[in-house]
Amino acid sequence: MLTQIINGKIHTPQGWLKNGSVIISDNKILEVSNCDLAVVGAKIAQNIIKARNGNTTIQEGGGGVYGKIKAINFYNVYITDDSNKLLGIVTAMDILDFLGGGSKFDIIEKKHDDNFLAAINDHVKEIMTRDVISISPKYSIRESVDVMTKNGIGSLPIVDKEEKLVGIVTERDFALALAGSLTNETVGDIMIKDVITTTPGTPIESCSKIMVRNNLRRIPVVEEEKLIGIVTSTDILRFFGDKEMFASMTSNSGLDVLKRKISEIIKPNILVTESTVRLGDLCELLAEKNIGGVPVVDDDQLVGIVTERDILNTVLKE
Repeated sequence: MLTQIINGKIHTPQGWLKNGSVIISDNKILEVSNCDLAVVGAKIAQNIIKARNGNTTIQEGGGGVYGKIKAINFYNVYITDDSNKLLGIVTAMDILDFLGGGSKFDIIEKKHDDNFLAAINDHVKEIMTRDVISISPKYSIRESVDVMTKNGIGSLPIVDKEEKLVGIVTERDFALALAGSLTNETVGDIMIKDVITTTPGTPIESCSKIMVRNNLRRIPVVEEEKLIGIVTSTDILRFFGDKEMFASMTSNSGLDVLKRKISEIIKPNILVTESTVRLGDLCELLAEKNIGGVPVVDDDQLVGIVTERDILNTVLKE
C-alpha cells in the first residue's frame, strides 16, 4: 500500500532527515521531498506526524479574534484544550465570513451593535468551526485526499483515539509530493477556465462575500479586460491586521473599513503561468514561492487559473 509520512524522521547514511515528506510502499522509500540527503538504504525509524509549518494551535483561552487575524501567516488555527484535545478550527474563510463575507458578520452587527473594534476582541470561539472534519493516523493518502475533496477543505487535522491533535496534513502536502507522476500534463489541461474575477474598485466587503460564497482563496483583479493583480484571503486578513488600518478609522463601525476598495491591498506584481507550462514545472514554482495557485495568462489575456487543488484532483485521476 502506498503511504505518505509528513514530517517523518528518517535515518540516512548521511545523518538524520527531519521534516521530510516521504512516499513509501511495502516499507520501502520511493520518494523524499524537501531533502538533499541520499536516501539509498534509508530505514524508517519513526512514523511521526507533526503540525506542519503554516498551521498552528492555541488553547481555548488563547485570546480574541484580532489575535487570529494577526496570525495570518498561518493557514489554519486549531483550537485545543489543556490536554490538546481538538475543539475547533479557525480558517481564513471563517475570518472573512466574520469580517463581512457571510453569516458570522452578525457577531459584529447584532451582538456588538456594529462596533467593529469590540467585535474583533471577542473570544475566538465565537467564530471557530466546532464540527471539525478530522482523520486518524491510520488513514492512507487516498482516503485522506478523498475526505478533502468530498468536503471541499484544504487541510485535515489528525487526531488519536482520545481526539487529541497529533498532526496536520494539507492538500499542498499531497499535491506537491505526488506531482512527480505528472509527466505529460500541462497547465491548460487542468486549469479552471471560467474564472471569477473582480475589479480594483470593488469594496473589501463585496470581495469577501465573493470568496466566502464560492469558497475561493484568491481572485484575479482585472481592469479593461486585462489582469492587473490578484487579491487573496491572506491579503485581506493582513490588511485587517495592520495597525495603520485602525489608525485611519474615523469611527468604530465595521463599514468604515469594509467599504474601502481592494485597490488598497491587491498585489500588482503577481506570478502568472502559461497554459503550455508542464505541471511538474508549475509545482516547482508553487513550492519555491510557497503559494497555492496562479492565474494563467496567454498573449496578455487571462485564460484561466490553476491551484494546488486542481493539481491534486489530476493526480487522483492518474
